Amino acid sequence: MEKVEEGYSLAHHVEGEARHLGAPLLRVELARAIEELRQEALLRAGGHNAKTLVKYPDLRVVLIVMKQGASLGEHTTRGRLSIQTLEGHVLLKLGERGVDLPTGCLMGLGPGVPHDVEAVEQSAILLTIAWPAAREEHA
Repeated sequence: MEKVEEGYSLAHHVEGEARHLGAPLLRVELARAIEELRQEALLRAGGHNAKTLVKYPDLRVVLIVMKQGASLGEHTTRGRLSIQTLEGHVLLKLGERGVDLPTGCLMGLGPGVPHDVEAVEQSAILLTIAWPAAREEHA
């Protein structure tokens, strides 16, 4: 059986050591990762903080923590994505339409859909992006 890499941890980071985000098998303790992101100065300064947990040519998994009222700003992606609320409550804005995503909810979006995410309360979300196959050629 292949070795299962433990996910990157700020608490256990060694300066100059590579992050193994593309290992064949990855395991991440989400509760610990959420707490670490909440402790960083970026969250206090900008209202949100993010860390890529998994990085393959065709797939990204990103953990995002947000303070109440913080917004990611409207944007689009070339890949399909899902947003899962791990803690708290976020509002997914799709133009004039809003979709509530409290803890435990998951929303899927197709490529190119303009969207924004706003934290109704302090929140942690897991963003998964499946890049188009052509992305592999450019990674």
